[in-house]
Amino acid sequence: STAAPAGPAPANRVVGERLIVNREPESPFIAFNVWVQSGSAHDPAGKEGLAALTASLLAGGSTTSNSYEEIRSKLYPMATAYGSSTDKEMTVFRGVVHRDNLDAFYALLRDAVAAPAFREEDFERVKTQTVNFAERARRFSRDEELTKELLYREAYRGTPYEHPVDGYVQSIRSITLDDVRQFYDTHYRAGNVVVALGGGFPDGFAERVRGDFDTLLKPGEAPRVARPQPSRPDRVKVLLVEKPTDASPVSIGFPISVLRSDPEFPALMLANSWLGEHRNSFARLYQLIREQRGMNYGNYSYVEAFPLGYTTQLPPVNVARRSHLFEAWIRPVSMTAPGNLHDRTLFATRAALREMDRLASEGLPDAEVARTKQFLGNYVVNWGNTIGRRLGYDVDDAFYGIPDPGFLSSIRPALASLTPEQVNTAVKRHLSHGGGYHVVIITSDAEGLKRKLLSGAATPITYAGERSPELLAEDREIASYPIPVRAEDITIIPIAEALER
Repeated sequence: STAAPAGPAPANRVVGERLIVNREPESPFIAFNVWVQSGSAHDPAGKEGLAALTASLLAGGSTTSNSYEEIRSKLYPMATAYGSSTDKEMTVFRGVVHRDNLDAFYALLRDAVAAPAFREEDFERVKTQTVNFAERARRFSRDEELTKELLYREAYRGTPYEHPVDGYVQSIRSITLDDVRQFYDTHYRAGNVVVALGGGFPDGFAERVRGDFDTLLKPGEAPRVARPQPSRPDRVKVLLVEKPTDASPVSIGFPISVLRSDPEFPALMLANSWLGEHRNSFARLYQLIREQRGMNYGNYSYVEAFPLGYTTQLPPVNVARRSHLFEAWIRPVSMTAPGNLHDRTLFATRAALREMDRLASEGLPDAEVARTKQFLGNYVVNWGNTIGRRLGYDVDDAFYGIPDPGFLSSIRPALASLTPEQVNTAVKRHLSHGGGYHVVIITSDAEGLKRKLLSGAATPITYAGERSPELLAEDREIASYPIPVRAEDITIIPIAEALER
């Protein structure tokens, strides 16, 4: 059977080289997505975080026409705002407005991107906020997100993806307003900016917007960076971050080569959904670790980047990348009493590794493929639930070179047509780590955890009540599942050094 498309009718959707339109004439809203084809991968050495800081200053600063306070005052009665987000290879400026306020809103957004004032007071405010986040919030209030950031750093050593999008503490401190101006001058050029519009905008408006940016921005394109070529580790590599805590988050992963535009992506997407669909009780990791054992809040897996997962249910848009990880994210697991302090953390880690390995080696039974196709075919309908998200997917289609009718409209038929053989062939080809993967854990008593890992000793867990013999038998398997790591492949750093430089 052919499912109804999840996105708008293709006739209203045009993805051009530098202008993307997704017409929904009956909608009273208009969505903007101004895509600068540069991101943190373009940060100069020693100035990591420059792309993100530049975008934050534009979205949160004055323009040549209005002060930041005046901009906020003008946006308030429109009941809207605009903002920016930066990723490895994408920077976007987004906003949604009712048609009654279209011209007034557009003028503010246009000037933010194309006519920034670069005022010193705005720069100092935005930079201070960024440093405070990197030095404090990132380290002391977002442990589970920090493990993911550190996992990416370990997996992408020596590539433009190595550093976090927001930069290191010291690199952010070194950025000057002149650095921002220079980055803007290099990357915010007409040939490097794609304008995307969605919703019920009037005839000729999209062409007017494109013309404005062509006129206001300097001509030309920006330099490109080579596609990252991360090497898969040939052994288990473990990073332990020492921090006073009573719960440990864990991230596990390794690079894969498949992108959303590749023919085997739907098969991997289905297999990953079965294993660990983000924030869904449907998935195997969620059931195994949370529901059956009550160990933590959630356990998920990914075949595409999913930053800021603690903030969202649905997959983020505009984090398109030319390289991704197969990644498991174990949200914090409470630690236990001295003597077996790390047993629960390692039990959850072993449980996730065991499921990842079983998926890669055994694949999915036919019944599980069918069950996941039904779940995922219904779930992806939600991914385009707003004009802003639909437009975001249109921009991602342009990044990946996905032709009409686009990802949102084509993914359901693609999933529906998958056979178990196709799924399992793709899984075995791409999701086996071959004995090498990265593990990042934030914990107290990191030396004790290192000793426990090297000992290879089982790490059983106990329960307050009775459990079935079947579950206890599975527990014994999980508790002794091997993590064959060598002493020289375990690194310990204090929390104060995490992403400091």
